[in-house]
Amino acid sequence: MQSAFLYPLGVIVAFGLAACVATEMADPVPTGAEDFAEYCAGCHGAKGLGDGPNAAGLATKPANLTELTAKNGGHFPATGSMAQIWGYTGGKSDRVMPEFAPLLDGETVPYDGGDGILTPTPIRLAQLADYVKLLQTP
Repeated sequence: MQSAFLYPLGVIVAFGLAACVATEMADPVPTGAEDFAEYCAGCHGAKGLGDGPNAAGLATKPANLTELTAKNGGHFPATGSMAQIWGYTGGKSDRVMPEFAPLLDGETVPYDGGDGILTPTPIRLAQLADYVKLLQTP
């Protein structure tokens, strides 16, 4: 009789401990909006217009991110945007943007940057590209 009572109690305690451990191990991944506010808005501004509080002190004016689709024939350049954030300079040595290592670490997800090819991409980089896409002016 006593073991019939202790077994279910033991199972409940084990599942409870497992839930606590799993919850503590998983760090929440910031959203694209949160990463934009943290890493981009200082130069590009809260709305992506290139008018952030740090923009005035820069030799090169930050890009107006709301015009990326318009400047690319009506297609949002997700892969190109992520390449800029990643640090790809296209062979130019005059990189203006700093590197954002935290956006490149961690879990990857299959992401189609607009070319129809699912490429393993850091989740935070993909989320940031999706957020910048939302900033585009119609």
